[in-house]
Amino acid sequence: MIRLTGLPAVGRYPRASVSRDESTVSVVFSGEEGSRRLDVPLARVGEEDPESAELRLSGDLQRMGYRVERLPPP
Repeated sequence: MIRLTGLPAVGRYPRASVSRDESTVSVVFSGEEGSRRLDVPLARVGEEDPESAELRLSGDLQRMGYRVERLPPP
């Protein structure tokens, strides 16, 4: 379980692009003021399946008000 705290304000960075690789889920928050990147090791998310971790994080971000886009894995 990951606690989603310290994220950029939705009003300033309304878009969140989520991607993953074998070990990390990455989120790029963007808006008119630029962008900020957050990399979360899959081990900290607590999911064995990387796709499940990505989907759960995407859903959590959507519920918080971000417009979420999933990017394909490399």
